Amino acid sequence: MTEGARASGRVNWLNLVTVISAAILIGTEIIGAGLATGWAIAGLFGLGDIGAYVLEALFGLGGLAVIVFFVRAAARIEPFVER
Repeated sequence: MTEGARASGRVNWLNLVTVISAAILIGTEIIGAGLATGWAIAGLFGLGDIGAYVLEALFGLGGLAVIVFFVRAAARIEPFVER
């Protein structure tokens, strides 16, 4: 395989560590807020345990989606691989 055929590059570890660290920090807050929101709404409307679990799962998945979008946007600004 020739040098031009390979599409590999060097990993920029500083950018990778920065984005992952920020994702952990922000993700913890977002998922915690999502779970607390589901619990609070279920308690407010008297939905019981099953309703609380469903809302917590929905808000938790929403928080996970926010984290994925954050990492994708951050990877565009701070590229993980130098080409």
